[in-house]
Amino acid sequence: MSVLPYPVYDADNHLYEPEEAFLRHLPKKYHKDFLFVDVKGRKKLVIGGMLSEYIPNPTFEVVAGPGTHEKWYRADNPEGLTLREMTGEVVRPPREWRTGDGRLAVMDQQGIHAALVFPTLASVIEERLGHRHDLVAALFHSLNQWTQEEWGFARDNRLFSVPMIGLGDVDLAVKELDFVLKSGARAVGIRPAPVPNVHGSKSFGLPEFDPFWARCAEAKIFVCFHASDSGYDRVYRDWAGGGTEFVPFEKDPFKQTLELLERPIADSMSAMVCHGALERHPDLRVVSVENGSEWVHGLLIRLDRAYGQMPDAFKRHPRETFERQIFVAPFYENDPIELAKDLPVERILFGSDFPHPEGLAEPLDYIKEFSSFDDSQLKRIFHTNLKGLLEGVRD
Repeated sequence: MSVLPYPVYDADNHLYEPEEAFLRHLPKKYHKDFLFVDVKGRKKLVIGGMLSEYIPNPTFEVVAGPGTHEKWYRADNPEGLTLREMTGEVVRPPREWRTGDGRLAVMDQQGIHAALVFPTLASVIEERLGHRHDLVAALFHSLNQWTQEEWGFARDNRLFSVPMIGLGDVDLAVKELDFVLKSGARAVGIRPAPVPNVHGSKSFGLPEFDPFWARCAEAKIFVCFHASDSGYDRVYRDWAGGGTEFVPFEKDPFKQTLELLERPIADSMSAMVCHGALERHPDLRVVSVENGSEWVHGLLIRLDRAYGQMPDAFKRHPRETFERQIFVAPFYENDPIELAKDLPVERILFGSDFPHPEGLAEPLDYIKEFSSFDDSQLKRIFHTNLKGLLEGVRD
């Protein structure tokens, strides 16, 4: 295990939610909209009346082990194994993965001082129920209440659980934001996707969402845009000729070449810049988590071009806004040197994705990817940047 001479801050840990995380506080009138059912001896999720395969085992009784998919994501698979074959034997998540105290003990073993912790199953909700704003709000509120009770939002000032909020109803979003702020949250999670409504969808960068962004800026918390089901898989289904939902663990070469991860986050950051939310709220800070970094270069080129064509549409150069207010956590399979050419090192974060199979078995093995960075740059990425965000620092 690698060791660094300062407390390490990890921008991407995960919990595996039990059923009660969504059901303990969910009003009874919604119980038929989100329920777990037995299908041939296995529990499955029925959401909005549809049996979902988005996560094959939504109770996480067994999961792929940490780091088991590393070779897949490094494109190092000469044997031609399927993702399932690469997974090998599944594991039963130990208590240490599913409780706050247990996670702190694991972090101590790993040399991680503090971490943002995101739910896993929560990413299924908005793409399937987004037009039902009251139901989305109720599910996220139930999850956030459970998280507060079981994990806490700032446990020992080391474990920072990230509450999820839907923006479909701005008043409900602000209400939930006030609840989690009072409960000690240091960050909030938003899906990187257009906000759904009964008429279609719209950008969260538009002024009608300003009450939410203004409250985040005022409270000096930051907003995390974590990888989710952002609905872009419908493009793949248009090409593939069918299907009903995004199933992330089923792969084919054509699907792998589509920007189903990079496109949603690039469009989301573009919306925050081009629709003015970041300009109107200069103290707002947003973080891209588990979206990689290969999208950054292309988006900045497109923003440069848009500014050259329509400079009066911006109060300042959009690249300046991006570099000032947006943070990015690259994947280990990305090239951090290339990212540092486009983004100041002060805006790069370390995120391990533990204990998911896409991450590394030992989170701090990630340091090897930064071998060309000097000590001061490493400290920025693995310590100072996220610590500053959690403390409300605005530099």
